[in-house]
Amino acid sequence: MGDLEKKIGYTFRSPRLLETALTHSSYANEKHDGDCESYERLEFLGDSILGFTTAEFLYAYEPALPEGSMTRLRAELVCESSLHKVALALDLGRYMRLGKGEERSGGRERPSILADMVEAIIAALYLDAGLEQAKSFIMSRVLKDAEISEEHRSQDYKTVLQELVQRKADQHIAYELIGESGPDHNKRFTFRVSVNGVSAGEGTGRTKKEAEQMAAKQALETLQA
Repeated sequence: MGDLEKKIGYTFRSPRLLETALTHSSYANEKHDGDCESYERLEFLGDSILGFTTAEFLYAYEPALPEGSMTRLRAELVCESSLHKVALALDLGRYMRLGKGEERSGGRERPSILADMVEAIIAALYLDAGLEQAKSFIMSRVLKDAEISEEHRSQDYKTVLQELVQRKADQHIAYELIGESGPDHNKRFTFRVSVNGVSAGEGTGRTKKEAEQMAAKQALETLQA
């Protein structure tokens, strides 16, 4: 784990915390060992630390940004795809501990697992060294390239899409839930947005509202390309 600690920029006083952050439930279940714990509890804690740190960052970074825009931008910055990129940069797939079945099914490359492990690492850093160490990792890995556009400062993606589509008469937008996954504490929803019955974009989020916003964002990128 030493090379991973170098990538993270921190040496754990309790290496077992990092080991747990990289342990999938399938591995823990196969071990039948009460001392082998999966990353799920750490991921739950890390999700909260990430959300708080991102909210604090947005509050300080852009004092004029309205609450609604901060909520949407926070969701965008900490979404699965953003955390997946962090996991790839750290090459977490190389270090994760998986059960045989999960290994065979491609779990080592599954974005949802990799994203969850990033959050678990955040919690491991918090428990081992405190909030500032966890925040340092978040700032350097998750928020280092954060950008706030004029679109974020003004309206949400759904409103922008609605106004764009309604420039023409008899246009209809519909949002449809097409997927739901994850445990109760970490649900992920996927929505499709259609314009006049034709799919225009899809998006995934931790709430239905967030997923709708991500679908509208993709639709905007497609329609305005």
